[in-house]
Amino acid sequence: MPISDSLLNILVCPQCHLSLETGLVKDVLICDSCSLQYPVCEGIPVMLVDEAESHSDQKP
Repeated sequence: MPISDSLLNILVCPQCHLSLETGLVKDVLICDSCSLQYPVCEGIPVMLVDEAESHSDQKP
């Protein structure tokens, strides 16, 4: 289930407080500043730093 634009506009990274982007491959929210990705489970973002995974930007 995709996250609504209105919710995405108010969500920020709990670690650095900057804006997030949606992931292209799976349901995640990505913080480019911290290089973390937060999971989205059943349409609900899990905004806990302890649950975040490292995000490596794999550009060709």
